[in-house]
Amino acid sequence: EVQLVESGGGLVQPGGSLRLSCAASGFSLSKYRMDWFRQAPGKGLEWVSGINSGGTTYYSDSVKGRFTISRDNANNRVYLQLNNLKTEDTAMYHCAEGRTRGQGTQVTVSS
Repeated sequence: EVQLVESGGGLVQPGGSLRLSCAASGFSLSKYRMDWFRQAPGKGLEWVSGINSGGTTYYSDSVKGRFTISRDNANNRVYLQLNNLKTEDTAMYHCAEGRTRGQGTQVTVSS
C-alpha cells in the first residue's frame, strides 16, 4: 500500500522555522517527483514546492527564498525546511506523489 505520512508541524512565532518531514512507504520515492501542498482554513489547495527525481527543485513565488525542499532517498523521505515564517503560511501541509497525498501536518504561525 502506498502511504505518505507527514510530521514536524507545530506552532511558531513569525520569523521562526520548522522542518517538515514526509515518510513514504509502499514505493521508492527516489524514482518520482515529490511535491508539497498546503491548505489554509477556508481556502483551496495551494502548491508550495516540488523536487524531481534528479533533484531539481521548484518553488511557488510565495515561498521562494524562505522554504527549501530536499529528499533523502536512502530513508525514503522528503523534507520541507520552512524559514522566516509568516502568519500567512498557516495551513495544513501535505506531501504528495502524483495523486497520492498524506493526511498532513498543521503549521500555525502566530505571535
